Amino acid sequence: MINEHMMDLGSRRSTIRELFEYGNSRAAIVGRENVFDFSIGNPNVPAPEAVRQAIYAEAAGDPVALHGYTSAQGAADVRGALADSLNKRFGTDYTGDSLYLTAGAAAALSCAFKAIVCEGDEIVVFAPYFPEYKMFIESGAGAKCVIVPPSIADFQIDFGALEQRLNEHTKAVVVNSPNNPSGAVYSEQTIKRLADMLRGKEKEYGHPIYLISDEPYREIVYDGVQVPFVPHFYNDTIICYSYSKSLSLPGERIGYVLVPPAAADSKALYAAVCGAGRALGYVCAPSMFQRVAARCADQTSDIAVYQTNRDLLFNGLTSMGYHCVKPDGAFYLFPQTLEADDRAFSERAKKYDLLVVPGADFGAPGHMRISYCVKTETIERALPLFERLAKEYR
Repeated sequence: MINEHMMDLGSRRSTIRELFEYGNSRAAIVGRENVFDFSIGNPNVPAPEAVRQAIYAEAAGDPVALHGYTSAQGAADVRGALADSLNKRFGTDYTGDSLYLTAGAAAALSCAFKAIVCEGDEIVVFAPYFPEYKMFIESGAGAKCVIVPPSIADFQIDFGALEQRLNEHTKAVVVNSPNNPSGAVYSEQTIKRLADMLRGKEKEYGHPIYLISDEPYREIVYDGVQVPFVPHFYNDTIICYSYSKSLSLPGERIGYVLVPPAAADSKALYAAVCGAGRALGYVCAPSMFQRVAARCADQTSDIAVYQTNRDLLFNGLTSMGYHCVKPDGAFYLFPQTLEADDRAFSERAKKYDLLVVPGADFGAPGHMRISYCVKTETIERALPLFERLAKEYR
């Protein structure tokens, strides 16, 4: 016998992956340039030149050391360098002992969830949310995933709905800002209010409630918007980070879990993260890219292209009658679909080789996610097709 639940997960691709593969099959028929694939969040701007130089510099060294195992939690000098980068940027006093290096943010989240969950625990997430959260929380950590419905007007937090879902079983709340799929950035006021509510609930229930901040898009913001650094507002924070988006390295799988010393039971919590990494097989993140990340921690890819694409797509779609909250960060637009059934809308869009992801997958039916991390020319050529699609609903 095999695990039927795992077999089911492996047999069913996510909608995003299904669309991505559909796009590949269509490209073989009509040409890649005629498929407008907005399905997947794959950065289209190159990594900074500093990344190339870091790879060359590391490759010039001892290959045995470069490609060998590091400590399970990551090389000590790398963790120290990343801690120094955080301290310089955020005015903190972290050391490498607060960092556990991982194969990207997915592994970081999986380790964080596994580290804190006990039988009967619940983890709260805000819709719209990254669909794999439920997978990591339920199938990975064995907790109950509790969804807070979206605040459609601005995609900030609906605090009334949140309070209704907090109880003595709540172990953690997950925030993702800038958000995938909406592009919303939680304001400082929102984070302060959330922190105040959680501190009150910690006292009421008599145990820590961790705030897990999923931050792969932290550096991708526009128009001078600032992303609040959550540990400044709430001690019991765990940060999950990835260099996939900031350095355009999604295929290299490098990120970290940060357990701030101020978090409740921080030493035990860090040990539990290490234990979760061991249990899940996430020990020793890719060694060369640990060192590349350390050399390039203060760098980012050129996000100007994303802002150009955001403005072009947002202005174009809203002028056609699509309704959308303008994103402040990440590289996604999350408009309302022109019919209530977002899956039917996504299917209809395929007629024009427009590939958009139904919002239901993110816990927000009636919307669609459009990834604008594509060539600007792709958006320019797609806009007339979005117009033709819109005319079908008039």
